[in-house]
Amino acid sequence: MKYSFVGVIIWGIVLLIGLAVIAGFITLLFFGIKALKKYLNTKEVREEKATIKKSLGEVIKQHREECKMTQEFVAEAIGVSRQAVSKWENGTSDPSTSNLIVIVKLFHITPEELLKEVL
Repeated sequence: MKYSFVGVIIWGIVLLIGLAVIAGFITLLFFGIKALKKYLNTKEVREEKATIKKSLGEVIKQHREECKMTQEFVAEAIGVSRQAVSKWENGTSDPSTSNLIVIVKLFHITPEELLKEVL
């Protein structure tokens, strides 16, 4: 069987491309497995942080829901927009000190009770 020089070159290039694809896949697989192992090894730490850490917004939302209040009601009682209350609860912004004082009065708790839940 006779092979042409161009045919051999083309097959060589195809072989090199195939090897490069396989090498890339193996590298991707290696780093994917390494990242997955690292993630799985931190499960306890992630669970501990989830149970301990509460943001100010989460605490405000928790108390608002316990008092059966809507964001709109809280906003009207404090004199801010409903969007401001939403931003406090999702952590985009924090209430001012004066608004925080009104919030704790509205929820019938002390500032200490509210802030001790925040870590």
